[in-house]
Amino acid sequence: MKIYALLDEASLQKFGWNTKQFVERAKNVGAQIIQYRNKNGSLKEIKSRLQEIVSLFDGIVIVNDYPELAHLCHGLHVGQEDLKNFGATSHEAVLTLKKKIGDSRWLGISTHNAEEIEIANTLPLNYIGLGAYRNTNTKSDARVLGDELPRLAALSRHPVAAIGGVTLSDKIDNVTYLVIGSALYR
Repeated sequence: MKIYALLDEASLQKFGWNTKQFVERAKNVGAQIIQYRNKNGSLKEIKSRLQEIVSLFDGIVIVNDYPELAHLCHGLHVGQEDLKNFGATSHEAVLTLKKKIGDSRWLGISTHNAEEIEIANTLPLNYIGLGAYRNTNTKSDARVLGDELPRLAALSRHPVAAIGGVTLSDKIDNVTYLVIGSALYR
């Protein structure tokens, strides 16, 4: 399985790490992707941090929620709730986002159940996020899929990134990427 590191700004602050420390840790565990998520920063702060990550990491860098910054990295990830900001339907939202970021950039969306996966299967995506696998401190409202996750992952025609309480030692059937967030700080 491939490692997809999630650099969440709130977690970075909570653990007292800087960007360079996180990126070095991600490299040390063999991460191929880093997603940068900042739910509270200004656009200027997010842009600056994203540029720093890109300068430090040779792999794929994804920004969460900001299509206007996707040109600075390799792609964009958007959650189900955020999709609604870009179109009346998931299909319309994804087409709008692809137009904004360009066909050469990655696009991934979050999924949580079979219905969302079935819809995602009809969309031009590079991967889907699926979770939560376990309880997580960063998204306390997330429904835990646990042993149901491999079965749901098998429904996807896109590569699946398992998220939510995932650790480096997890082996999850039908999953391409292990999304590791808080576990990287240990």
